[in-house]
Amino acid sequence: MEKEAIIYVAGHRGLVGSAIVRKLSEKGYKRIIGRSHAELDLTDARATLAFFEAERPEYVFLAAARVGGILANNTYRAQFIYENLQIQNNVIHAAYLTGVKKLLFLGSSCIYPKNAPQPLREDYLLTSELEYTNEPYAIAKIAGIKMVESYNLQYGTNFLAVMPTNLYGPNDNYDLEKSHVLPALIRKMHLARALHEDNWQLIRADLRALPIESINGDASEESILQILKKYGIEKSSNTVSVTLWGSGKPRREFLHSDDMADACVFIMQHINFSDLIAHLPSSEIRNTHINIGTGIDLTIAELAEMVREIVGFSGMIRWDTSKPDGTFQKLLDVNKLSRLGWRYSISLREGIQKVYEGYVNSISNEGSGA
Repeated sequence: MEKEAIIYVAGHRGLVGSAIVRKLSEKGYKRIIGRSHAELDLTDARATLAFFEAERPEYVFLAAARVGGILANNTYRAQFIYENLQIQNNVIHAAYLTGVKKLLFLGSSCIYPKNAPQPLREDYLLTSELEYTNEPYAIAKIAGIKMVESYNLQYGTNFLAVMPTNLYGPNDNYDLEKSHVLPALIRKMHLARALHEDNWQLIRADLRALPIESINGDASEESILQILKKYGIEKSSNTVSVTLWGSGKPRREFLHSDDMADACVFIMQHINFSDLIAHLPSSEIRNTHINIGTGIDLTIAELAEMVREIVGFSGMIRWDTSKPDGTFQKLLDVNKLSRLGWRYSISLREGIQKVYEGYVNSISNEGSGA
């Protein structure tokens, strides 16, 4: 990418998109453009094409998507498949029509079959059935991969697809109904610690910044205790417990969003579609996407203990085994990316510590009205 190129980051306010903007700025790219959902609805094909025709971006990072954890994926199945298909169809097609030099589509590791061998190699895609709870979202992302490949093969575009592992970092979603496992753990442990210490000032600051459903920091103690209990945070006579979904046995891999952004910019700078198909038979070009991760995982129970330690919560952790675990393991094989020359740099403990410090600062500022 040329330093003066016009670069569009779709989803520039989200976890990954904001990290990509920071990384691009750090590397000296100055003509970075983004639009909020209020300014541009990417599910609207006409509006999306009009934006591309007016702004003429040369490079596109497609990080915009409807995302969520296991509860949100299973609850909003129709929204997850419809909105993600619309967004990626409109952006990829508009990029083709307006001559974008390179596009990077961001998928998700949930594209891989539920019972695929571990670690997950790129060529395991579509080899067996998906995990039920996130099937609609996964199908949308698989369609994005195939759309990128198909446009390259038919139209000669230079579009790429990357599949990140579970991500965390600044600007994550801490909504307890819709968040992924790590931000949900951080917030639950934070609130549980405050409740265990009987620190209602801290609890109210958190809920003023991020109300849970309709309950904010000005609600009664009884209302706050009820909503915390609904989300697994409960005070008994002598302790506070946090109840988490499942058994804690499934294993997950996590990558800091700053590392993810670094990998994305590296790929856009150095990798072309032609590099990815050089070793493939011309008769059947598929699975050209690139996994992005650390190649290291841990159990959810181990993750919960790590977060508990960092946050300083000394109460109990309980597991509700009546709730689904999801896929048992989703460790990515990152050998393709390693061969291309990239490796992560932020350890999980270091990353969680930084994220938690940022969360506490943001709650303090927002909750106080600063």
